[in-house]
Amino acid sequence: MILAWVISLLLLCASLVIHLERLTALRMIELKTIEMAQKNFIAAEKAVLDCEKNLATLSVLSENPCFIQAISKDIWLITSKHKPAIQVQLALDEKSGVTTRLNWRQVFE
Repeated sequence: MILAWVISLLLLCASLVIHLERLTALRMIELKTIEMAQKNFIAAEKAVLDCEKNLATLSVLSENPCFIQAISKDIWLITSKHKPAIQVQLALDEKSGVTTRLNWRQVFE
């Protein structure tokens, strides 16, 4: 009877160790995924910011990191080509060349 109780405790401890190992592995994967997603988001934001700063001279650039659409006379829609895609709506003052962000959002497929 005592032997069966000791064996069941050992099996329970072994099961606990296995679950802790799996949980630790999942946590490591989660942290790496979060880190990679943050790097990709920052890269997409930098690309949009670069396009926003150089909106008047983007046609001169050989490689454009964004999709650009004219919505109305002074309103532009810029979408990054990087994943996750970020979309920014801008107002461009033609006289001063200053851009103002009206809004931004993450584009989901």
